[in-house]
Amino acid sequence: MNHRSLISAVDISRTLLPEDYSYRNWNKAAVKSVCQLSSDSSLVYGNIGIWLSTDNFNTFQDWNAGFPNGIDNRKISKILKTPGGKLFAGTYFGLYQYSVQEHKWQKVTLPVSEERITDLIMKQNELLVQTRSFLLKSSDGKVFQQITLPPPVNTNLKVSLFKTLWLLHSGELWGLTGKLMVDLFGLAILIISFTGLLHFIFPGWLKHRKAKQKSNISLASARNTNLHWHNRLGWIFIPFLIFVTITGMFLRPPLLIPIANSVVSPIPGTVLSSPNPWYDKLRRVAYDEQQRIFLFSTNDGFFFTDENFESPMRQPMNQPPVSVMGCNVLEKKAENTYLVGSFTGLFLWNPLTGQVADYLSGSHYQAPKVAGPPISKDMIDGWFADPSGNEFYFDYNHGVLPIRTNAQFGEMTPDIISKSLISLWNLSLEVHTGRIFEPLLGMFYILYVPIAGICILIVLISGFFIWWIGYRKKITLKNRVA
Repeated sequence: MNHRSLISAVDISRTLLPEDYSYRNWNKAAVKSVCQLSSDSSLVYGNIGIWLSTDNFNTFQDWNAGFPNGIDNRKISKILKTPGGKLFAGTYFGLYQYSVQEHKWQKVTLPVSEERITDLIMKQNELLVQTRSFLLKSSDGKVFQQITLPPPVNTNLKVSLFKTLWLLHSGELWGLTGKLMVDLFGLAILIISFTGLLHFIFPGWLKHRKAKQKSNISLASARNTNLHWHNRLGWIFIPFLIFVTITGMFLRPPLLIPIANSVVSPIPGTVLSSPNPWYDKLRRVAYDEQQRIFLFSTNDGFFFTDENFESPMRQPMNQPPVSVMGCNVLEKKAENTYLVGSFTGLFLWNPLTGQVADYLSGSHYQAPKVAGPPISKDMIDGWFADPSGNEFYFDYNHGVLPIRTNAQFGEMTPDIISKSLISLWNLSLEVHTGRIFEPLLGMFYILYVPIAGICILIVLISGFFIWWIGYRKKITLKNRVA
């Protein structure tokens, strides 16, 4: 799981998984938004890739030609049509431009190594491309220049505790070297588990073999060799395995809830102490033509700066709630008014006055005194408005839903469903986090990670003490003989 790009071309059919993993009504981030090409042509995009509709979302044509194989390679975060008619798509693995002559998407080379695109916007005649750490600009869509974003004013140089634990758990805190080390820990726990299982089976096996033959020297030798390596790998790796287990337990509810809003000092010498104050923090961006400012949604909240990036980043007052999973919608609705959506809900926000209202209910939003779960009943994945002014939002669980209208959005066609597989990486994540057990356990599936973590800790610690007691006895016996 630490090397997503290496397995990005491997997909699994959703028909092999529980029914809950089948798409219904464009749910599960199948669609994030719609790019209007003309009055009767639209591009529907999201985790299912890009599909063209020319009849008000009744039928769809596959528009994914040019992307590498694998559903992971066509996960689209944003599609932008420039005033000149050019089409750009930001994906998990880079920026693409649509070639009208060749009828396919072509990858655009960017001057940064990070390829995960989080947003695309236009400022007058300039295309701005945002990754998780950088902002780039281009006047022709071919040559890009990196913009130096100013640091936040009165920064305390703190970072999210959740992010710190996340990077510690994966090893990414120390870059590729750290990820390879965690890969080694994963290999070690596989070998320890396998040899431990063999050690559990061996006594019964040996007893069965003794009844059939006189000599069991080879089997006994294999048992001793198996136990030797089980113990050796155990005492070498146990501190690291305990560390990886504990950090993983805090990355999912319920243990995630108490740390979701906590901040800590960055660990020196790691990627979090990068000279770039926005490393892995940028999620959405908007340009306000009236105020001539840029508004950024980041892991640390919302920030704004002037259009020339000369003044330090400042935080607006009374910000809207955004889930720890990040902001999925940041769209300007009117002068000084923005629509903000995440797994916490959909809100209308005025950055100048600080007024926040729940957009779906129309009620004024009042922040709770005690922080609750990082998600709400409205898990907003995306939003869009059609040419007639009808608004829709995309809910992770319920799919596309109209806002204060009876407007209808077309259904997913069998062709889309059959081609919308699940990547091996995503399936691995579902198993790793326990979400795959939700159809069986219901909401109790969230206890999978903490309970599994506790079980792993018990096995590791008890196994170490069993080895230690036996080791001490051998040392004592040797000293007595000597």
